[in-house]
Amino acid sequence: MTETAAENRRIVLARRPDASLQHGDLRMERVPLPTIDDGELLLRTLWLSLDPYMRSRMNDAPSYAEPVAIDAVMVGATVSRVIASKHAAHAVGDLVLAASGWQDYAVSDGTGLTRLDTDMPRPSLALGAMGMPGFTAFVGMLDIGQPKVGETVLVSAATGAVGSIAGQIAKLRGARVVGIAGGDEKCRYAVEQLHFDACVDHQQHDFAERLAAACPSGVDVFFENVGGAVWEAALPLLNDHARIALSGLIANYNRAAPSDGPDQTAQWLRILLTRRVSLRGFIIFEHYKTRHEAFVEQMSGWLREQRIVVVEDVIEGLEHAPAGLMGLLRGDNLGKLVVRVAD
Repeated sequence: MTETAAENRRIVLARRPDASLQHGDLRMERVPLPTIDDGELLLRTLWLSLDPYMRSRMNDAPSYAEPVAIDAVMVGATVSRVIASKHAAHAVGDLVLAASGWQDYAVSDGTGLTRLDTDMPRPSLALGAMGMPGFTAFVGMLDIGQPKVGETVLVSAATGAVGSIAGQIAKLRGARVVGIAGGDEKCRYAVEQLHFDACVDHQQHDFAERLAAACPSGVDVFFENVGGAVWEAALPLLNDHARIALSGLIANYNRAAPSDGPDQTAQWLRILLTRRVSLRGFIIFEHYKTRHEAFVEQMSGWLREQRIVVVEDVIEGLEHAPAGLMGLLRGDNLGKLVVRVAD
């Protein structure tokens, strides 16, 4: 995490990945420290969020957001400190939630900044449980999943930033929660620390059979973050009038071409139709105006009362962010993955 006061390290998109993200797809640059004009402020990145959506933003394909341009700084949410200001609303020393991306310093005109408490004991929570992942879990589970007491809720990527919160919210609503995670360690964590009722390792050769055994009464709510084999195993377990909150498809983000396996679309559609399943994909930025205030109030209370367990996977140093994102896409992380860029 070393740098001189006169330079800004930034990581840019060097080329569009063919399939799996490779080290050469991203490039570290050192450029002069940016200066500010009237109405601007200079932000020092303290924490950088790593999230699955970043991989899809590297593709030049139609989506809900513009792709990252070649040679442009990689996008990403940050917790930053104001170190210079010519902006009336922000003073030096302010702590803010920003979208500075993968770099040490960034210039802002104040648009989109959220001021944070300068005395926050864990500022990185603004990128996790109190940030976009926590908000995604909140909206997806409560507004779309709508779990009821005694229902079975299935959560994929159960120990990730979104899934770990989504499952705990379902437990708070009185549901039976079954997680899906990769490996024995993660499944133990889901049960012993997050208090899921069960967790199934998707790496096991008989995963589909184990999942069915863990859901003897079927599945009423499916919070889906993965796709692929997880989706295929979960879909036949859905009960009549089940609800699916489709949050992500991380299994497909590194795929260069469609699967060459059998086309199961007709079978999936038949299940959705005959069981009258409600499926809704959602992009969380559309919900900030209507639901964010309620989320902040509710999640703050849950954290204060220690009713939600939060785990962070911390990477030290901006230079390690590319390897961290590769690991995230493999499923190496436990909890919310963040990069500590500076103290």
